[in-house]
Amino acid sequence: MNEPTAVARRSILLVDDDPGTIQVLYRTLSSYGDVHFSTSAAEGLQMARDLQPDLLLLDFEMPGLSGLEVCRQLKADPCTAGIVVMFVTSHHETDLEVQAFEVGAVDFIAKPVRPVVLQARVGTQLRLKALADALHQAALKDGLTGLANRGAFDAHLAWEWRRAQRAASPMSLLMVDVDLFKRFNDTYGHLGGDAALQQVAAQLQRVTQRGGDLAARFGGEEFVVLLADTGDQAAQQLAERLRAAIAAVAIDVAGSTEPARVTVSIGVATFDPASVEPSVGAAPKPATLLAAADRALYAAKAAGRNRVVFEPLEASSPARLPTARAAPTG
Repeated sequence: MNEPTAVARRSILLVDDDPGTIQVLYRTLSSYGDVHFSTSAAEGLQMARDLQPDLLLLDFEMPGLSGLEVCRQLKADPCTAGIVVMFVTSHHETDLEVQAFEVGAVDFIAKPVRPVVLQARVGTQLRLKALADALHQAALKDGLTGLANRGAFDAHLAWEWRRAQRAASPMSLLMVDVDLFKRFNDTYGHLGGDAALQQVAAQLQRVTQRGGDLAARFGGEEFVVLLADTGDQAAQQLAERLRAAIAAVAIDVAGSTEPARVTVSIGVATFDPASVEPSVGAAPKPATLLAAADRALYAAKAAGRNRVVFEPLEASSPARLPTARAAPTG
Protein backbone atom coordinates (compact mmCIF):
# COMPACT_ATOMS: atom_id res chain seq x y z
CA MET A 1 0.00 0.00 0.00
CA ASN A 2 1.03 3.59 -0.53
CA GLU A 3 2.42 5.38 2.50
CA PRO A 4 1.27 8.93 3.24
CA THR A 5 3.57 11.65 1.97
CA ALA A 6 3.89 15.23 3.27
CA VAL A 7 1.03 14.73 5.70
CA ALA A 8 1.59 15.03 9.44
CA ARG A 9 -0.19 12.47 11.59
CA ARG A 10 -3.78 13.54 12.07
CA SER A 11 -6.85 12.31 13.91
CA ILE A 12 -9.29 10.11 11.97
CA LEU A 13 -12.68 8.80 13.09
CA LEU A 14 -14.42 5.83 11.42
CA VAL A 15 -18.17 5.37 11.91
CA ASP A 16 -19.77 2.32 10.29
CA ASP A 17 -22.15 -0.32 11.66
CA ASP A 18 -20.26 -3.05 9.76
CA PRO A 19 -17.25 -4.30 11.82
CA GLY A 20 -15.70 -5.78 8.67
CA THR A 21 -15.62 -2.40 6.97
CA ILE A 22 -14.16 -0.83 10.12
CA GLN A 23 -11.33 -3.39 10.05
CA VAL A 24 -10.53 -2.69 6.40
CA LEU A 25 -10.57 1.08 6.90
CA TYR A 26 -8.47 0.84 10.05
CA ARG A 27 -5.77 -1.26 8.39
CA THR A 28 -5.73 1.01 5.36
CA LEU A 29 -5.48 4.30 7.25
CA SER A 30 -3.60 3.46 10.45
CA SER A 31 -0.37 4.91 9.05
CA TYR A 32 -2.05 8.27 8.43
CA GLY A 33 -2.78 9.18 12.02
CA ASP A 34 -4.55 8.26 15.23
CA VAL A 35 -7.57 6.25 14.13
CA HIS A 36 -10.68 5.94 16.32
CA PHE A 37 -13.86 4.08 15.43
CA SER A 38 -17.45 3.38 16.37
CA THR A 39 -20.12 1.04 15.02
CA SER A 40 -22.93 3.31 16.27
CA ALA A 41 -24.01 6.52 14.56
CA ALA A 42 -25.14 8.16 17.81
CA GLU A 43 -21.91 7.22 19.57
CA GLY A 44 -19.90 8.32 16.56
CA LEU A 45 -21.61 11.72 16.63
CA GLN A 46 -20.65 12.20 20.27
CA MET A 47 -17.10 10.99 19.61
CA ALA A 48 -16.79 13.54 16.82
CA ARG A 49 -17.85 16.29 19.22
CA ASP A 50 -15.44 15.11 21.91
CA LEU A 51 -12.42 14.21 19.77
CA GLN A 52 -12.71 16.92 17.10
CA PRO A 53 -11.02 14.67 14.48
CA ASP A 54 -9.51 16.10 11.33
CA LEU A 55 -11.33 13.56 9.17
CA LEU A 56 -14.51 11.53 9.60
CA LEU A 57 -15.24 8.51 7.37
CA LEU A 58 -18.96 7.90 7.69
CA ASP A 59 -21.34 5.19 6.51
CA PHE A 60 -24.41 6.57 4.76
CA GLU A 61 -27.08 4.25 6.20
CA MET A 62 -27.00 3.04 9.82
CA PRO A 63 -29.62 1.99 12.36
CA GLY A 64 -31.21 4.75 14.39
CA LEU A 65 -29.41 7.75 12.96
CA SER A 66 -28.35 8.07 9.34
CA GLY A 67 -24.91 9.19 8.30
CA LEU A 68 -26.57 12.04 6.46
CA GLU A 69 -28.09 13.31 9.71
CA VAL A 70 -24.78 12.91 11.55
CA CYS A 71 -23.06 15.05 8.92
CA ARG A 72 -25.86 17.62 9.00
CA GLN A 73 -25.60 18.02 12.79
CA LEU A 74 -21.82 18.31 12.72
CA LYS A 75 -21.87 20.97 10.01
CA ALA A 76 -24.56 22.95 11.84
CA ASP A 77 -22.38 23.23 14.96
CA PRO A 78 -19.55 25.82 14.73
CA CYS A 79 -17.45 23.64 17.05
CA THR A 80 -17.50 20.68 14.64
CA ALA A 81 -18.16 22.34 11.27
CA GLY A 82 -14.46 22.15 10.38
CA ILE A 83 -14.35 18.34 10.52
CA VAL A 84 -13.81 16.93 7.03
CA VAL A 85 -16.50 14.33 6.26
CA MET A 86 -16.17 11.58 3.65
CA PHE A 87 -18.99 9.11 3.07
CA VAL A 88 -18.10 5.44 2.56
CA THR A 89 -21.17 3.53 1.43
CA SER A 90 -22.54 0.67 -0.63
CA HIS A 91 -25.09 3.02 -2.18
CA HIS A 92 -24.35 4.22 -5.69
CA GLU A 93 -27.38 6.41 -6.42
CA THR A 94 -26.56 9.83 -7.83
CA ASP A 95 -29.23 11.60 -5.77
CA LEU A 96 -27.72 10.25 -2.52
CA GLU A 97 -24.30 11.43 -3.58
CA VAL A 98 -25.72 14.88 -4.27
CA GLN A 99 -27.37 14.89 -0.83
CA ALA A 100 -24.03 14.04 0.77
CA PHE A 101 -22.36 17.03 -0.86
CA GLU A 102 -25.30 19.29 0.01
CA VAL A 103 -24.91 18.60 3.74
CA GLY A 104 -21.19 19.34 3.64
CA ALA A 105 -19.34 16.11 2.77
CA VAL A 106 -16.24 16.42 0.58
CA ASP A 107 -16.19 12.93 -0.98
CA PHE A 108 -18.37 9.90 -1.59
CA ILE A 109 -16.56 6.55 -1.79
CA ALA A 110 -18.31 3.37 -2.89
CA LYS A 111 -17.92 -0.02 -1.22
CA PRO A 112 -16.15 -2.34 -1.56
CA VAL A 113 -13.32 0.00 -0.72
CA ARG A 114 -10.19 -0.11 -2.87
CA PRO A 115 -7.35 0.60 -0.40
CA VAL A 116 -5.06 2.41 -2.86
CA VAL A 117 -7.87 4.72 -4.01
CA LEU A 118 -8.99 5.34 -0.43
CA GLN A 119 -5.45 6.26 0.62
CA ALA A 120 -5.10 8.66 -2.30
CA ARG A 121 -8.36 10.42 -1.49
CA VAL A 122 -7.75 10.53 2.25
CA GLY A 123 -4.22 11.82 1.71
CA THR A 124 -5.54 14.62 -0.48
CA GLN A 125 -8.17 15.65 2.05
CA LEU A 126 -5.70 15.60 4.95
CA ARG A 127 -3.27 17.79 3.03
CA LEU A 128 -6.06 20.25 2.25
CA LYS A 129 -7.15 20.19 5.90
CA ALA A 130 -3.58 20.87 7.09
CA LEU A 131 -3.33 23.82 4.69
CA ALA A 132 -6.70 25.20 5.80
CA ASP A 133 -5.72 24.84 9.45
CA ALA A 134 -2.44 26.67 8.85
CA LEU A 135 -4.19 29.53 7.04
CA HIS A 136 -6.80 29.73 9.81
CA GLN A 137 -4.15 29.87 12.52
CA ALA A 138 -2.18 32.51 10.63
CA ALA A 139 -5.30 34.67 10.39
CA LEU A 140 -5.73 34.50 14.18
CA LYS A 141 -2.14 35.41 15.11
CA ASP A 142 -0.38 38.69 15.65
CA GLY A 143 2.46 38.88 13.15
CA LEU A 144 5.04 40.47 15.47
CA THR A 145 4.57 38.53 18.71
CA GLY A 146 3.04 35.25 17.56
CA LEU A 147 0.30 35.62 20.15
CA ALA A 148 -3.40 35.51 19.32
CA ASN A 149 -4.71 38.70 17.76
CA ARG A 150 -7.65 40.81 18.90
CA GLY A 151 -10.18 38.93 16.79
CA ALA A 152 -9.08 35.56 18.15
CA PHE A 153 -9.21 36.92 21.69
CA ASP A 154 -12.74 38.31 21.30
CA ALA A 155 -13.99 34.95 20.03
CA HIS A 156 -12.21 33.03 22.80
CA LEU A 157 -13.51 35.38 25.48
CA ALA A 158 -17.11 34.88 24.31
CA TRP A 159 -16.63 31.10 24.24
CA GLU A 160 -15.03 30.90 27.69
CA TRP A 161 -17.64 33.26 29.13
CA ARG A 162 -20.44 30.91 28.08
CA ARG A 163 -18.51 27.91 29.36
CA ALA A 164 -17.89 29.59 32.72
CA GLN A 165 -21.60 30.30 33.08
CA ARG A 166 -22.55 26.71 32.27
CA ALA A 167 -19.96 25.25 34.62
CA ALA A 168 -20.38 27.96 37.29
CA SER A 169 -16.58 28.30 37.34
CA PRO A 170 -14.59 31.54 37.67
CA MET A 171 -12.51 33.13 34.94
CA SER A 172 -10.05 35.99 35.20
CA LEU A 173 -8.64 38.56 32.81
CA LEU A 174 -5.30 40.34 32.98
CA MET A 175 -4.84 43.53 30.99
CA VAL A 176 -1.11 44.18 30.58
CA ASP A 177 0.43 47.41 29.33
CA VAL A 178 4.13 48.15 28.79
CA ASP A 179 5.12 51.16 30.88
CA LEU A 180 6.48 54.25 29.14
CA PHE A 181 6.73 52.43 25.84
CA LYS A 182 7.00 55.62 23.78
CA ARG A 183 10.07 56.61 25.79
CA PHE A 184 11.54 53.14 25.18
CA ASN A 185 10.94 53.51 21.44
CA ASP A 186 12.49 56.97 21.43
CA THR A 187 15.57 55.61 23.20
CA TYR A 188 16.10 52.31 21.37
CA GLY A 189 14.21 52.79 18.11
CA HIS A 190 11.28 50.86 16.75
CA LEU A 191 13.27 47.67 16.29
CA GLY A 192 14.18 47.86 19.95
CA GLY A 193 10.50 48.40 20.74
CA ASP A 194 9.61 45.34 18.68
CA ALA A 195 12.16 43.28 20.63
CA ALA A 196 10.62 44.46 23.90
CA LEU A 197 7.12 43.49 22.80
CA GLN A 198 8.36 40.07 21.73
CA GLN A 199 10.00 39.50 25.11
CA VAL A 200 6.82 40.51 26.93
CA ALA A 201 4.84 38.17 24.68
CA ALA A 202 7.20 35.29 25.47
CA GLN A 203 6.57 35.73 29.20
CA LEU A 204 2.82 35.88 28.60
CA GLN A 205 3.00 32.68 26.59
CA ARG A 206 4.76 30.91 29.46
CA VAL A 207 1.84 31.46 31.83
CA THR A 208 -0.89 30.35 29.41
CA GLN A 209 -0.16 26.67 28.85
CA ARG A 210 -3.54 25.28 29.95
CA GLY A 211 -6.28 24.53 27.45
CA GLY A 212 -8.66 27.38 28.28
CA ASP A 213 -5.99 30.06 28.79
CA LEU A 214 -5.08 32.55 26.09
CA ALA A 215 -2.57 35.37 25.74
CA ALA A 216 -3.25 37.93 23.03
CA ARG A 217 -1.99 41.24 21.74
CA PHE A 218 -4.83 43.66 22.38
CA GLY A 219 -3.33 46.54 20.46
CA GLY A 220 -0.06 48.49 20.36
CA GLU A 221 1.85 47.77 23.58
CA GLU A 222 -1.20 46.39 25.36
CA PHE A 223 -1.84 42.67 25.94
CA VAL A 224 -4.52 40.54 27.55
CA VAL A 225 -4.34 37.21 29.32
CA LEU A 226 -7.51 35.15 29.76
CA LEU A 227 -7.34 32.56 32.55
CA ALA A 228 -10.03 29.86 32.60
CA ASP A 229 -11.13 28.30 35.90
CA THR A 230 -9.13 30.89 37.84
CA GLY A 231 -10.38 32.90 40.81
CA ASP A 232 -9.33 36.37 41.89
CA GLN A 233 -6.57 35.41 44.33
CA ALA A 234 -4.90 32.96 41.94
CA ALA A 235 -5.13 35.51 39.12
CA GLN A 236 -3.53 38.25 41.24
CA GLN A 237 -0.72 35.92 42.31
CA LEU A 238 -0.04 34.93 38.69
CA ALA A 239 -0.13 38.59 37.61
CA GLU A 240 2.44 39.49 40.23
CA ARG A 241 4.74 36.67 39.12
CA LEU A 242 4.31 37.79 35.53
CA ARG A 243 5.09 41.44 36.41
CA ALA A 244 8.28 40.41 38.21
CA ALA A 245 9.35 38.05 35.41
CA ILE A 246 8.99 40.74 32.76
CA ALA A 247 10.91 43.28 34.85
CA ALA A 248 13.77 40.80 35.18
CA VAL A 249 14.13 40.11 31.44
CA ALA A 250 17.18 41.61 29.77
CA ILE A 251 16.34 42.71 26.23
CA ASP A 252 19.13 42.68 23.66
CA VAL A 253 18.86 45.84 21.60
CA ALA A 254 21.09 46.47 18.58
CA GLY A 255 23.48 49.38 19.17
CA SER A 256 23.05 49.36 22.95
CA THR A 257 26.03 48.55 25.16
CA GLU A 258 23.80 47.25 27.95
CA PRO A 259 20.64 45.13 27.85
CA ALA A 260 17.44 47.14 28.09
CA ARG A 261 14.51 46.40 30.38
CA VAL A 262 10.83 47.22 30.51
CA THR A 263 8.17 47.01 33.18
CA VAL A 264 4.43 46.47 32.87
CA SER A 265 1.32 47.55 34.69
CA ILE A 266 -1.37 44.90 35.06
CA GLY A 267 -5.09 45.24 35.71
CA VAL A 268 -6.88 42.14 36.98
CA ALA A 269 -10.61 41.36 37.01
CA THR A 270 -12.49 38.13 37.76
CA PHE A 271 -15.91 36.85 36.76
CA ASP A 272 -17.34 34.26 39.15
CA PRO A 273 -20.84 33.10 38.13
CA ALA A 274 -21.36 31.58 41.57
CA SER A 275 -21.14 35.03 43.18
CA VAL A 276 -23.50 36.84 40.81
CA GLU A 277 -26.94 37.58 42.19
CA PRO A 278 -29.36 37.21 39.26
CA SER A 279 -31.90 39.54 40.86
CA VAL A 280 -29.42 42.41 41.36
CA GLY A 281 -28.83 44.67 38.36
CA ALA A 282 -28.18 43.57 34.80
CA ALA A 283 -26.36 40.31 34.12
CA PRO A 284 -22.67 40.94 33.43
CA LYS A 285 -21.34 40.45 29.91
CA PRO A 286 -17.85 39.75 28.53
CA ALA A 287 -17.36 43.48 27.91
CA THR A 288 -18.00 44.01 31.62
CA LEU A 289 -14.94 41.93 32.46
CA LEU A 290 -12.86 43.86 29.94
CA ALA A 291 -14.04 47.17 31.37
CA ALA A 292 -13.18 46.11 34.92
CA ALA A 293 -9.68 44.97 33.91
CA ASP A 294 -9.19 48.22 32.00
CA ARG A 295 -10.14 50.29 35.06
CA ALA A 296 -7.71 48.25 37.15
CA LEU A 297 -4.95 48.91 34.59
CA TYR A 298 -5.83 52.62 34.66
CA ALA A 299 -5.44 52.56 38.46
CA ALA A 300 -2.09 50.75 38.25
CA LYS A 301 -0.78 53.39 35.86
CA ALA A 302 -2.05 56.24 38.04
CA ALA A 303 -0.47 54.69 41.14
CA GLY A 304 3.03 54.77 39.64
CA ARG A 305 3.19 51.88 37.12
CA ASN A 306 5.02 48.54 37.45
CA ARG A 307 2.35 47.12 39.69
CA VAL A 308 -0.77 44.92 39.80
CA VAL A 309 -4.23 46.25 40.69
CA PHE A 310 -7.40 44.18 41.09
CA GLU A 311 -10.85 45.54 40.23
CA PRO A 312 -13.96 43.74 41.58
CA LEU A 313 -16.46 42.90 38.88
CA GLU A 314 -19.91 44.35 39.34
CA ALA A 315 -23.05 43.55 37.37
CA SER A 316 -23.66 47.26 36.84
CA SER A 317 -20.18 47.89 35.39
CA PRO A 318 -20.12 49.68 32.00
CA ALA A 319 -20.45 47.32 29.07
CA ARG A 320 -17.99 49.26 26.93
CA LEU A 321 -14.38 50.17 27.48
CA PRO A 322 -13.51 53.82 28.19
CA THR A 323 -12.63 55.79 25.08
CA ALA A 324 -10.43 58.32 26.87
CA ARG A 325 -8.30 58.57 30.02
CA ALA A 326 -7.24 61.51 32.16
CA ALA A 327 -4.62 59.62 34.15
CA PRO A 328 -1.01 59.04 33.03
CA THR A 329 -0.60 56.87 29.94
CA GLY A 330 2.30 54.74 28.82
